[in-house]
Amino acid sequence: MTPRGWALLTLAGLTVVLVVIAALFIPWHRPPAPRADQLAALRDLPAEQVAKGREFRAALRPGGYAALAVGLLVALALGLTPLGSRLVELVSRPFGGHWAAQAVLGGLAVVLVADLVTLPFAAWRQSVLTRYGLSTNGWSGWAVDLLKSYAVSAVIGAVALFGFYAVIRFAPRWWWAFGAAGAALLVILLSFVLPVLVEPVFNKFTPMEQGPLRTELMSMAARDGVPVRDVLVADASRRTKAVNAYVSGLGPTRRVVVYDTLLREATPAEVTAVVAHELGHAKDSDVTVGTLTGALGAAAAVVALYLLGSWGPLLRLAGVDAVAQPRAFPLLLALVTVAGLVAAPVQALMSRRVEARADAHALALTRDPEAFESMQRRLGSVNLGDPDPPRWEYLYSASHPSTVERMAAARAYAREAGR
Repeated sequence: MTPRGWALLTLAGLTVVLVVIAALFIPWHRPPAPRADQLAALRDLPAEQVAKGREFRAALRPGGYAALAVGLLVALALGLTPLGSRLVELVSRPFGGHWAAQAVLGGLAVVLVADLVTLPFAAWRQSVLTRYGLSTNGWSGWAVDLLKSYAVSAVIGAVALFGFYAVIRFAPRWWWAFGAAGAALLVILLSFVLPVLVEPVFNKFTPMEQGPLRTELMSMAARDGVPVRDVLVADASRRTKAVNAYVSGLGPTRRVVVYDTLLREATPAEVTAVVAHELGHAKDSDVTVGTLTGALGAAAAVVALYLLGSWGPLLRLAGVDAVAQPRAFPLLLALVTVAGLVAAPVQALMSRRVEARADAHALALTRDPEAFESMQRRLGSVNLGDPDPPRWEYLYSASHPSTVERMAAARAYAREAGR
């Protein structure tokens, strides 16, 4: 069998595995959140809060979707015309056009161009956040965070680009197989490394101070049978007033992180409800499953790029002879960009189902639907969320159930529990 035949077989196998994992580990049947309860919850929310949340989201929406559109157009312009390959050549020319210079410097230059073109939209978003009082960062702090993000992305990107094209150079017939394995390993490695090395670049993390709340949270984690290394507090208040919490890391790096803003704004019972939600993610191995699907998805993407990239019309549009050339990186980036936009609704649906399961876990663990609903009200109020967003936007990009869905789920749980 030819390498292309093996690639087709590998892609089919990876696709089957991804479908099986999604079928087995994604909770497709979500907990009840009746629409009648959602509408009742919406009526119970203060009209001023609902109006302000919708006004804020409406202010963000044009810039957000314009950034997506412009980013797509730039990716297509660089990838489906000779512009991108010429940029790679230009950047590598001072280094004699060496393949490593084309791969690393040329690849980073292409990504930087795309980032710079959409930078005005990022600045506009920051201006909206500042105008509505969510951002406490200031423009200097925003710029520093942006430069940090570029630096971290450049380091990771340089390693990935050099490794990818080194594999192509030394295994020209089977690079897709080694590249797929390398992409999968990189995703897994980043799941371990990001919480320890990258997250501290943007925030300072300190253990939650000793006291009744910490004791309750650690006791709840033990009662839940979830091995959590620690509950950390992030100094998010230096850049935002938004409240949040999350779980990250695998194995020894797993930790629950709460924003310091959450501790200031919420009651202890509400904080407990949020952490119980995060424990649900750990209990159901959501980070592990997400890392596994991400690794398999990255591997499948490399194989798909190998197969699709050998299509003559695409190569002619990009002005390259083969997809394995570093000059063809803009073409690969264009294909990945299109694939990401197409896959966004599916990823959002899967995320909403996982988040709804974590909500159900929090309700069952705390047995306090009132605190859970109160926390959802507070999240929507402080974070200026639209409690019942437009259906098209919800289906395309919402990673969490809406505020009214989560409030309705709490009310349904209370009825079933006889509360």
